Amino acid sequence: MITSEFLHEQLKVFFGFGAFKGDQEEIIKHLIDGNDAFVLMPTGGGKSLCYQLPALLMEGTAIIISPLIALMKNQVDAIRGFVEEKDGIAHFLNSSLNKGQIQEVRDDLLSGLTKLLYVAPESLTKEENIQLLKQIKISFYAVDEAHCISEWGHDFRPEYRRIYPIVQEIGKAPVIALTATATPKVQSDIQKNLGMQNASVFKSSFNRPNLYYEIRPKINIDREIIKFIKINAGKTGIIYCLSRKKVEDVAELLSVNGIRALPYHAGLDAGTRALTQDKFLMEEIDVIVATIAFGMGIDKPDVRFVIHYDIPKSLEGYYQETGRSGRDGGEGQCITFYSYKDIQKLEKFMQGKPISEQEIGRQLLMETVSYAESNVCRRKVLLNYFGESYMQDNCGSCDNCLFPKKQFEGKDDVALILELISGMKEQFKAEHIANILSGVNNSIIKSYNHHKHELFGIGRTKGTRFWMAVIRQALIHHLLEKDIEKYGLLDCTPEGLKFLENPQSIMLTEDKEFIESDEEDDIVATGGSKAGGGGGDAVLLAMLKDLRHSMSKRLNLPPFVIFHDPSLEDMSLQYPVTLDELKNCQGVGEGKAKKFGKDFIDLIDKYVSENEIERPLDLVVKSVVNKSLNKVYIITSIDRKLPLEDIAEAKGMEMGDLLDEIESIVNSGTKLNIDYYIRQTVDDDKVEDVYDYFKTEASTDSLKEAVDELGRGYTEEEIRLVRIKFLSEIGN
Repeated sequence: MITSEFLHEQLKVFFGFGAFKGDQEEIIKHLIDGNDAFVLMPTGGGKSLCYQLPALLMEGTAIIISPLIALMKNQVDAIRGFVEEKDGIAHFLNSSLNKGQIQEVRDDLLSGLTKLLYVAPESLTKEENIQLLKQIKISFYAVDEAHCISEWGHDFRPEYRRIYPIVQEIGKAPVIALTATATPKVQSDIQKNLGMQNASVFKSSFNRPNLYYEIRPKINIDREIIKFIKINAGKTGIIYCLSRKKVEDVAELLSVNGIRALPYHAGLDAGTRALTQDKFLMEEIDVIVATIAFGMGIDKPDVRFVIHYDIPKSLEGYYQETGRSGRDGGEGQCITFYSYKDIQKLEKFMQGKPISEQEIGRQLLMETVSYAESNVCRRKVLLNYFGESYMQDNCGSCDNCLFPKKQFEGKDDVALILELISGMKEQFKAEHIANILSGVNNSIIKSYNHHKHELFGIGRTKGTRFWMAVIRQALIHHLLEKDIEKYGLLDCTPEGLKFLENPQSIMLTEDKEFIESDEEDDIVATGGSKAGGGGGDAVLLAMLKDLRHSMSKRLNLPPFVIFHDPSLEDMSLQYPVTLDELKNCQGVGEGKAKKFGKDFIDLIDKYVSENEIERPLDLVVKSVVNKSLNKVYIITSIDRKLPLEDIAEAKGMEMGDLLDEIESIVNSGTKLNIDYYIRQTVDDDKVEDVYDYFKTEASTDSLKEAVDELGRGYTEEEIRLVRIKFLSEIGN
């Protein structure tokens, strides 16, 4: 029988700690006594110690099954650091080893020297490794990052499904499964697949009180990120992007702007990845820009911020990635940039996968959308997702709690939803219920005859978005539940049925609404507390819009020709008082500044002076050389009257991407004459109609509105080309 006193002694000897955290001691005792354990512990909670210490104390070798080679190296180095002069005490066995290294591992295993052997699931399935492990005494099996077993987890690895039969073949021993992210469904999946339904479950709270959560609209994102990092100079952080190309681009942009940053993704060779990881751990760089390939199990306690350039595919992924900040209990800022366009891109990536996989992927994505667009405490939403209740009304450490939106009495609305769901013979998803109440008469509604339901359209004036928000909050209050096995079908809980019998007061908030514009980054969140998501001066912004309105009347120009809304929002944030400073604002080039800028900087100068405002330090974002050269090449090629298709091909661009670049150049105030190309591709009558539309009818330069207004006879590309001509001639 191992005593508590002995365990504390060994903890001090091996790891230098004076006390265990949370359930660590109980888990370790449980494992040493020969029992299976399922450990749910948030990132930074000390999962590794739960198998490292018992491995050092028990007879035999512990087999640690881990998904990432970089993680294994990191952990083996750490163990060898704790136990001096015994490098053989910990090894890893994976595809990165040469024949000599593999032989060294075999020798140390067979001699009994090795106490911890880290293996990838792929290596565990090799016949020669199975035969080797049959020859040694195994103290226990530890399945790290166990969520990889489940299709409902955020990092499903089919090889993890083969662990249980192979463990049975090698030899029976206790099993400990560990993960930082598991919904109740994923937890059940893990236990079933590892044959450990009877294991004791040790579940720590998923709440990380030191982390600050914020969702920002994806407006002028590169500038926002550079500004954030420079304000937090000297702090280390991770920026997550969904694609390798974006990782490379963002890392290059940060480097050009004087930030010590390197890229990390699976497309880089193993040596480069290991070197980058070491530089991050040794603080030779401040920022890692990475895909999700980076960070799993990385033991760096003082990461101070995690930025998501793109919204993750699931809340499990989001929770685990944000959990890499503030592991020491200190500051951890988690900033995510959100655009619904990113969700649409992720949905496109799923096409071609089996239908069940697509359904699971969509269900996980919709949970992420709900989280991003919700005005409810972010902590409450996250913890509810992981099956944990958060009882405080205001966490004081997320954007929704610091800048709360006005609440409304939701008793009747919730009762209406519960009445509709409880009265149906079949279960339906949230979108379907919201569509019935808001009167959306689509083909699915008709196929169930729900357009004839007595409650169809009863909440039409409030709209689908409103009803989705009410459903999400009814889930958080446990009045509804989602059947995850059936891809998110809704049902009333016993508490929900009680509420329906006797409705009580329940305060709800509306969701944030992210309004998309035609430009990639111009997405505006409404209903929040900050102008354009960047904390601009609302009073000044209103004055700038008034000035633009009066100037547009005087010059007989549409307001958007003078400056776009994002440009005014940036002015309200930066307070430029010279034309040079004005050119640093989004969408303002030299041409725009000279033509329209003087009245605006005069107004801002007066406002700053009268209100004694301290202006922020100048932030000039340097662009990457290649991008600057692209713009120069496009301008000179158009001057030479080259066909746009040839320009696009020369730069390896799609036509749409080239038009994006041309629009960016024109919006910044540079005059481009593409008449030569328009004459060849667009009928004269169409050119005249589109030009007149933007000059006399349009209230904004929205492409979608123009397409809707002009009708089917005009392609999107034709309208874009004439819009470029109009903005260049009238605005520049």
